[in-house]
Amino acid sequence: MTEAVKVAIPLLPRRPGCYLMKDKDNKVIYVGKAKNLFNRVSQYFLRPQVGKVAAMVSHVDHFETIITKTDKEAFILELNLIHQYYPRYNILLKDAKHYPYIALKKKNDPYLKIARNDKDKNYYYFGPFPTSSYAYSVIDLLNKLFPTRKCRNVPNEPCLYYHMGMCLAPCINKVSEQENDKLFNEIKTFLEGNNPGIAREIKEKMQIAAENLEFEKANDLKKTLDAIEHVLDKQGVENKDHVNRDVFAYTTRDGYLSLAILTYRNGLLLGKESYIVEEFGDNIEQISDLIFQYYESHSLPKEILMNIEGVSEILSPMLETKFVSVTKGKLIELIEMANLNAVQSLDSHFMSARLTDDNFALLDDLGNRLGIKTPYRIELFDNSHIQGDAPVGAMVAFINGEPVKKMYRKFNIEGKEKRDDYASMKEVMTRRYSRLKENGDEMPDLILTDGGLGQIHAGCEVIDELGLSIPVFGLFKNDKHQTKGLMDKDGNVISLEDNKPLFFLLVRMQDEVHRFAIGFHHQKRGKNFTKSILDDIEGLGDKRKQIVLDHYTDIDMLKKATVEELSQYLPKDVAERIVKKISEN
Repeated sequence: MTEAVKVAIPLLPRRPGCYLMKDKDNKVIYVGKAKNLFNRVSQYFLRPQVGKVAAMVSHVDHFETIITKTDKEAFILELNLIHQYYPRYNILLKDAKHYPYIALKKKNDPYLKIARNDKDKNYYYFGPFPTSSYAYSVIDLLNKLFPTRKCRNVPNEPCLYYHMGMCLAPCINKVSEQENDKLFNEIKTFLEGNNPGIAREIKEKMQIAAENLEFEKANDLKKTLDAIEHVLDKQGVENKDHVNRDVFAYTTRDGYLSLAILTYRNGLLLGKESYIVEEFGDNIEQISDLIFQYYESHSLPKEILMNIEGVSEILSPMLETKFVSVTKGKLIELIEMANLNAVQSLDSHFMSARLTDDNFALLDDLGNRLGIKTPYRIELFDNSHIQGDAPVGAMVAFINGEPVKKMYRKFNIEGKEKRDDYASMKEVMTRRYSRLKENGDEMPDLILTDGGLGQIHAGCEVIDELGLSIPVFGLFKNDKHQTKGLMDKDGNVISLEDNKPLFFLLVRMQDEVHRFAIGFHHQKRGKNFTKSILDDIEGLGDKRKQIVLDHYTDIDMLKKATVEELSQYLPKDVAERIVKKISEN
């Protein structure tokens, strides 16, 4: 803590406002907001910090504050300051964009176009569509189904669309107001999902064309019918209440947060979006910031559906819409879907991120950090069981940073102490390397265990007993079961904070051995998997248990789940019982 910070802390006002953290070059490195500036800012320096927050605090030379009248003013000011300074420790939705709407002209001849906002009152808007291609495919279908004006400006003579019967040709015909209103209402009704009559009419025309041997015409009508069904399929879940709503859910993993949004308009699902950012500070505050940023460039729906405790209390003064939380019924399925999307997006991010990085350079860096020769060949081990049931071990091999699946190995644990992870690790590694030694096969340059110090010591004992010389390290996790770095046999932690590409490479390796072990474990246990640790928890019946298993496919994933995450689709008391039982076991 610098002298300037020490002097400034006692002078902090106990009022709402924003604070700007600055480095020694007077550059703003972080902007935050607070209901009480004294309480919020002082805790950065008077309490121990970890991870990225600790890194930020270590660079703070001094700070300044701006007092506001209300929390809402602080919220808005914070976002404005972030856009002004772009501090390196603030999270921004850098890919935030205005999603497209389908705009239907209200008066005179109906005309369809793609719009990026919904401000012009001369148009009826449907959307927004998180997937732009979907909006364009829908508008193409509408222009094919209805005789709308296709020209942006009315020409002086009819175009080909008029001769094809696809336009009323206001350029040469005086179309009545009643006819225009009828066309407008038909298109509006179609967009709102009430279109069975149109599909039925096209199907009848297709059958008539086929009976008259007009096969080309029948085929064109069949394509149009397929397009309508495609639109309905892509709309997905339909809610009969026809409410405009956005659904939010989140998940976290290894220092990253995934926020998913489902966009429903008139009860129809128009698309899904996920934002993945590095965790920084309190999750609830960070989620609130992300949602507030999201609505900076997106229209507010009639209601926002989420089961994220604390977020609605923060955002309701800023966003003039209805916040809804549910614990049962049809709407809980929407939150479950959003959560699955968040989980899948985060998993995909870890599996695909940094695929273009130079693996050889990363492996050189890894060797330098560990004080060993460059580990071109790495073998990773993991064990899997639930309370000692069906224990298995697994090993995967990576050469030059890429998986070599023909070298993967599965192990049935044969020892008596099947709940002893250390004994299981010793058994598996002994079988692996005694066989390699006996056959004179090539040894790996590095062995990584998925676990703590005990797992590392188990591996080192095996290597020593076999008279081999292979470095053994472990992938270190914090108390939230998030991968943070590597650990040596003396318990020293090798951080990877300053090399994200190397971090992602090791996490992909860890994911692969975990996936391989869990797959073998599921195969061995079969249907007994659903019985496990989730049994005998009050309030957790078969349906809710299946929901948990859909989101957390193995016990290690469930270990990482927080009460807040589980409470998004389970009652909070049930979520607390699950977390408590897992911690006790």
